[in-house]
Amino acid sequence: MDEHVVRTIPITRLMVIDAYHKVRKGGKAVGVDKESWTDFEKNLDGNLYVIWNRLSSGSYYPSSVRTVEIPKKDGTMRKLGIPTLRDRIAQCVVKDYMEERIDKHFHKSSYGYRPLRSGKEAIEQVRQNCKDYAWVIDLDISKFFDEIDHELMMKGVEAMIEESWVKMYVKRWLEMKIEQPDGTFLDRSGQGTPQGGVISPLLANIFLHFALDKWLELKHPEISFARYADDMVIHCRTKAETEQVLQEIKERLSAVKLRLNEKKTKIVYCKDYKRKQKYEQVQFDFLGYSFQPRSSKSYNGETNLYLAYTAEISKDNQTRIKEEIRTAVRWRDTSIEITAIAGKLNSKLRGWINYYGSYSKRAMRRTLLVLEHRLIKWVRVKYKITGIMKAIAKLKELRKQHPTMFYHWQTKYC
Repeated sequence: MDEHVVRTIPITRLMVIDAYHKVRKGGKAVGVDKESWTDFEKNLDGNLYVIWNRLSSGSYYPSSVRTVEIPKKDGTMRKLGIPTLRDRIAQCVVKDYMEERIDKHFHKSSYGYRPLRSGKEAIEQVRQNCKDYAWVIDLDISKFFDEIDHELMMKGVEAMIEESWVKMYVKRWLEMKIEQPDGTFLDRSGQGTPQGGVISPLLANIFLHFALDKWLELKHPEISFARYADDMVIHCRTKAETEQVLQEIKERLSAVKLRLNEKKTKIVYCKDYKRKQKYEQVQFDFLGYSFQPRSSKSYNGETNLYLAYTAEISKDNQTRIKEEIRTAVRWRDTSIEITAIAGKLNSKLRGWINYYGSYSKRAMRRTLLVLEHRLIKWVRVKYKITGIMKAIAKLKELRKQHPTMFYHWQTKYC
């Protein structure tokens, strides 16, 4: 079919090509059709043409979603839905079209999976809110992506965007069947959007915009919050207000067919040198950071310690980084060169430092000492050095010769 034929759906081949390049940077896991990127790219132009042709004519129907399970920190399993590569491209086309038109309507305190917004901005808002509000609701919604109600989801989409073809494709993606790990298929029965689908984060933002963001703004304009997808922190002024708001949120979630995870949801007191009440919970985690009372230094002419409520990389993420440093390199292999070790680690180091370094300088420095210790041990084996001090001297020599070899050598974290 000629691409110059007038279509009722305003999707161009350029939009499909752009979506392909975006999705191509992501995961390599295959969907139910087992088609890999290598397979797809054997006839790249033809395959992209087919996706465009079907999307623009309204005849695109998605395949089933392959489900995989990955372990969570609490020992339970998280279900991820893996669409086919073609469905990921198609979802990206529609997601980009929707996002361009509706993102401006989302709440200013919503940060997750939005253009020009980031997790670091969400962390900064939470930091500022903890200075102004003494109490926090660390909110956890039970099985959010699995239990989104399709009827309510479609009402949210209809309220955000008028185009009937957009609603048609969203409905088709919501209704995709699920292939379970044992090979059997399940219908969604009017619930859920696959956590792993390209369009799922945008749909989650639409749902929670109406379910919580706008509701809180109208019902409780006196409080503040920050939300990143389904991770949400709500700030209140008094314990009584916090308890009341939490009870109302529980009722609100029930009204939109969601459930509060009561085991993980908690009320937290932001204790510092001014807030001296006794309360059991004084710590919560958000986007990889731990917020809690810590001793801090005041630099007002002389160095004094005081109790501040601050953010720092969480213990779990410190452990994860140390484990990644341990496993990313074959440290006992004396045939590799130090440049190869740097090549393995630098992109990770850059990401960790850029994200966690803003508020966790001391903790990041301590965490990255693990890498220095690994390097010292590797130098001892590589160059057959007997004493630890000689190994440290050798590493210093290498660093002097190549001061920018490792990303953390270029920063204040080493």
